[in-house]
Amino acid sequence: MDSALRSLLDWYASVGVDVPNVPPARVSRPKKKPLPVQNNLSPATSKPIAEVPSSRLVAPELSKIRTLEALKEAMNAYDAGVLSDTARQPVFARGNPQAKLMVIGEAPGREEDLQGKPFIGPAGQLLDRMLGAIALGEDDFYATNVINWRLPKNRNPTPDDLATCRPFLEKHIELAQPKVLLLIGGISMTAMTGLTGIMKNHGEWQNVTIAGTTYPALPLYHPAFLLRRPELKKDAWRDLLSLREKLLTL
Repeated sequence: MDSALRSLLDWYASVGVDVPNVPPARVSRPKKKPLPVQNNLSPATSKPIAEVPSSRLVAPELSKIRTLEALKEAMNAYDAGVLSDTARQPVFARGNPQAKLMVIGEAPGREEDLQGKPFIGPAGQLLDRMLGAIALGEDDFYATNVINWRLPKNRNPTPDDLATCRPFLEKHIELAQPKVLLLIGGISMTAMTGLTGIMKNHGEWQNVTIAGTTYPALPLYHPAFLLRRPELKKDAWRDLLSLREKLLTL
């Protein structure tokens, strides 16, 4: 067992949470629905509250894309400049695209870059355990990132990086049509809401509008941050319970 998973198990003992006694009711999944087919779609028609400068790169043309598979192919074929030059491959998504919950993280790390899937390294394994504590399994969420390529030397994303990836993210949300967004970490929260300061905004429900649809969005501490600040795990647990309550009402 790696240190990240061991830390999570220690979490529950330290905060006094008896996980086996968490109500076992699982969040019901909607019936599998076909991806929407719409006319006259335009890429990134609704920009997030966060204002970022226009990228120097030409934005990808996504208006004719109707499926997640086609979106993935477009991402694979796109020249993202320094991002795609230094990454092994784009990191698209993992999980159930028909799930109510869409998890949006920050940027891929080493393991994600190698396998092309988000949240599979130590922090991702910890996130799986955290969601599992509120009865959410691998079929109950769909995960992606605000940045789709591993950043050079794992640096923080620039406004141009966010602008490069934004059309893909907004189209991704538009096609998946989740009921709830879970924003993992401060970078994801700022990119999607314009808010700054995860310490003061975690657990506070926000509204994010993409292509005319408004989604409830919950900022959550990044699992890697919780490993450095174990005293905040009680707050994260309350935020997870708020997420569970929201999902059960949908």
